Amino acid sequence: MKKLVIIPTYNEKENIEKIIRKVLSLSGGYHILIVDDGSPDGTGAIVKGLQNEYTGLLHIMERAGKSGLGRAYIAGFKWALERGYDYIFEMDADFSHNPDDLGRLYDACAAGADLVVGSRYTRGGKVVNWPWNRIFISRGGAFYTKLITWMPVNDPTAGFVCYKAKVLHTIPLDEVHFVGYAFQIEMKYRAWRKGFKIAEVPITFKDRKEGVSKMSGNIIKEAMYGVWKMRRF
Repeated sequence: MKKLVIIPTYNEKENIEKIIRKVLSLSGGYHILIVDDGSPDGTGAIVKGLQNEYTGLLHIMERAGKSGLGRAYIAGFKWALERGYDYIFEMDADFSHNPDDLGRLYDACAAGADLVVGSRYTRGGKVVNWPWNRIFISRGGAFYTKLITWMPVNDPTAGFVCYKAKVLHTIPLDEVHFVGYAFQIEMKYRAWRKGFKIAEVPITFKDRKEGVSKMSGNIIKEAMYGVWKMRRF
């Protein structure tokens, strides 16, 4: 089974080599696609410098500018489907998602789920090194999303996910509306509405040690209003 880990990047020079080496050191036969949105700090150059070392395992898609998390993932999904990958993962570059958990997400998917979420808010999951207000916003947003959409997912904004390819083949990717954290909600919601089985496995989410968070007020606002629009999908 072919497995691809998609990692979107923008100014991740402090983390990118370390995350690539860690993922590709794991058993399981993972490939990586870095989707870099024109990072001015040289992230893309670091990735290209590693490609000779990881021939056939490490790929990069360089885009002209920063156009949002959702657009980066959609481009990566299309790339993966065109090349026949069976399992497609989403993961951050900053080690907030532990690469060692990739195997647990895959195992849950291979055991029968169609989409598996690495969840902070299911039993056994937790968040480390976040300030109380960030946790309040995140947990409140998760509750708010469940209340509005009725989707049975405890961590709908989670960005650590494993998809079976059939899920992404079925979702009309060009019709996905949102680009920030609402993108994560929308993808799970579309999959759930189509009858795919979603599972959650507990993870420990650790706030980044290096680099700068991409969170903003506009991203939060998009998610708040976006869940109402999703009810019409």
